Amino acid sequence: MSTRPIPAQSTVPSVAQPYAVFEARGITKIYRMGEVEVPALRGVDLDLFEGEFVVLLGPSGSGKSTLLNILGGLDVPTSGSVRYRDHDLTKDDDAHLTGYRRKHVGFVFQFYNLIPSLTARENVALVTEIAAHPMTPEEALGLVGMSHRLDHFPAQLSGGEQQRVAIARAISKRPDVLLCDEPTGALDIETGILVLDAIERVNRELGTTTAVITHNAAISGMADRIVSVADGRIAQVRVNTHKQAPSELAW
Repeated sequence: MSTRPIPAQSTVPSVAQPYAVFEARGITKIYRMGEVEVPALRGVDLDLFEGEFVVLLGPSGSGKSTLLNILGGLDVPTSGSVRYRDHDLTKDDDAHLTGYRRKHVGFVFQFYNLIPSLTARENVALVTEIAAHPMTPEEALGLVGMSHRLDHFPAQLSGGEQQRVAIARAISKRPDVLLCDEPTGALDIETGILVLDAIERVNRELGTTTAVITHNAAISGMADRIVSVADGRIAQVRVNTHKQAPSELAW
């Protein structure tokens, strides 16, 4: 993988980029446990651009999940601002953030959170039935290579297959943004490659702005940009000059 370092204080690539979907400025997040304050983010500036694939890389506890949750409207910063397109998310109440998540954001987590009593098709349909302009469950599952498992229950699926159903569920509403928190963390290498293939295909074919959190540096090879997070700060931003397919990653 060939990468080009960018100074840590700048998160905007030197080459021309599409429209900024997210503009985060001066983001801090402090968790209070009794009288103790625990800073999770310490003044983060970050832009994410339309259609790009970004890997947020860092060790456990570095603040990357907190940052992703704030971008996705699952959490709010202690200070700073986050703009989604022309809208300031930090001024929204809970109801507006719920609407933002429902309309614009797909989430994929390390654990699949599928409903055991529903088939793959039915798990995805939970989202398509409430979305404004959804895919059919069959379309979404086909995009992640699960057309042959439509009527199987989670217990009949491998971990990687369950994760691909979770990805299908997340993308079935045609979200503008796909946010993935350690999507391969519970999987072996071979299965993880299949899951990353599915995420890469969504980014490439649908143009969905995609951010993947990981502590696995190998996954960085498939990104347009790699944002390294350490101790609640952006430590470095790198631009990939040559993107790798998931099967080419040096695990």
